[in-house]
Amino acid sequence: MADSQDVISALAADGDAVEALVANLPDADWERPTPAPGWTVAHQIAHLAATFKLAGTAAADPEAFKALVAGVGQDFDGAVQQSLKPYLASGTPKILLDRWNAERRTAERALAAVPAGQPVPWLVRPLPAPVLAAAGMMELFGHGQDIADTFGVHREPTDRLRYLVEFAVRTWDFGYQARGLATPDSEFRFEITGPSGARWEFGPTDADQRISGPALDFCLLVTRRRHRDDLALTAEGKEADAWLGLAQAYRGPAGAGRTPGQFRPAGN
Repeated sequence: MADSQDVISALAADGDAVEALVANLPDADWERPTPAPGWTVAHQIAHLAATFKLAGTAAADPEAFKALVAGVGQDFDGAVQQSLKPYLASGTPKILLDRWNAERRTAERALAAVPAGQPVPWLVRPLPAPVLAAAGMMELFGHGQDIADTFGVHREPTDRLRYLVEFAVRTWDFGYQARGLATPDSEFRFEITGPSGARWEFGPTDADQRISGPALDFCLLVTRRRHRDDLALTAEGKEADAWLGLAQAYRGPAGAGRTPGQFRPAGN
């Protein structure tokens, strides 16, 4: 993965792009339901605020972070809902947006200040700051896509997606863990094409299990914002084909995902 400052710049740019989706919305539109069942636009931004609050605390004050997450326990969904409450109670959409912007700017500065090679505590295990920043980009991509889909907005992809692709390759086994499945012993080869035409390759060149296709489609798959049937991704090998049906780049329950044909094909 590229150095921390490159990742932080990409994280900030993606945050700005999500902010642009909601900055001028009428207040009523913040209550619009999104494709995530039970979540409005306000829920999406509140979750981003809570996530960046955690990341900023982890990077700036590890002991405070440990205290913050000490009571989470095993109820993942319950913990998520609890984390949203202070932000959903902000009063107005503008205040919620301002709070999210403050949390993300604080997190960006804190992650950028972490010395190279120093791990940052996180929910399951410590992560390097650039990897945690990439995880933030994954959150921005997924929640931003839900908001864009709510209003029928097309988002133009950029090669910043590389950081999310790298993160998804790093966390390729999360889908198995979320479902209590054994992780295959097979090594996977990923050959992903960025929006600029750049080719991003990961894994052994002679692997029998291979995934290839456009970066946008790959990111929509691993954030479970599109069904595999609606994406131009190719799998070679039995395990690779199965992976397309369960891939996710985040911890916790997989969720319902999206149904075939729910949205127009990626990139259109």
